[in-house]
Amino acid sequence: MTETRGEQQELVRQWRDILALHARTQCELDRVLHHHGLCASDFEVLDVLAEGADRTGYRVQEIAERVHLSQSALSRLIARLEKDGLVERCLCSEDRRGVRVVLTATGRALHGRVLPVQRAVLGRMLAS
Repeated sequence: MTETRGEQQELVRQWRDILALHARTQCELDRVLHHHGLCASDFEVLDVLAEGADRTGYRVQEIAERVHLSQSALSRLIARLEKDGLVERCLCSEDRRGVRVVLTATGRALHGRVLPVQRAVLGRMLAS
């Protein structure tokens, strides 16, 4: 099926609208979360870890599948969160070469305080 030029232009317009909304939302999240010592990517990692119901954490590769960061950027981010006492890395019991990342009590508390702030920004930015 061949699309007309008008249909192609509409697809490109929609795509650019999505990119613009993402950029605006990311900037607003960074601005608001900065007051809590976090950026949007930091919060995303904390949020993924908080969703882990069994609290055994996730392997770095599993986190990478859920957040949109390269493995190296994610490793640097996790190192920073660990330095700040928000997460800790533990050896993976099923694979001694692997590492699991878990929230600390401090990380869980910060996530709980910041969660409503982040969700409010998402609600405001995505409602329009």
